[in-house]
Amino acid sequence: MSKLWATFFYSGLLKPAPGTWGSLAALPAAYLVATVLGPIGFCLATIVVFLTGWWATQIETAGQDDHDPSEIVIDEVAGQWIALFPVVFGAHKVGAALTDLWPGWLAAFLLFRLFDISKPWLVGWADRRGDALGVMLDDVIAGVFAAIGVMILAALAHLL
Repeated sequence: MSKLWATFFYSGLLKPAPGTWGSLAALPAAYLVATVLGPIGFCLATIVVFLTGWWATQIETAGQDDHDPSEIVIDEVAGQWIALFPVVFGAHKVGAALTDLWPGWLAAFLLFRLFDISKPWLVGWADRRGDALGVMLDDVIAGVFAAIGVMILAALAHLL
């Protein structure tokens, strides 16, 4: 069960770039969860993904030298969902369909991948922890940075 969840239904076993595959797999799941549960439910589901992802990562990395194996992508799911918070809340606020904000989905995906791969500042700090919490936290922080970027891009787009 922990492997199924840590690899987000085995999307982390896809090659190349399992983190990107995990982030892509997070998008339709986010759409489904946000549509069914709404913005607050989506936030609560993200917390559940984080906590259960931390649990699964602890189990899957126990006794291994590699504290962050590439097939573990549940951290990407949590981070990608955080990056989508402005999109989900924005669509709800204006009464738009989630798909109407497709530029926000694209920006959230691209910015999250940028911050997750480049690991600037706090993202890199969390990654260097060398434990299961660090595996999850670096993507959470990358997701926060991406969400801020999505909000900045949305503000710029609405000014034009």
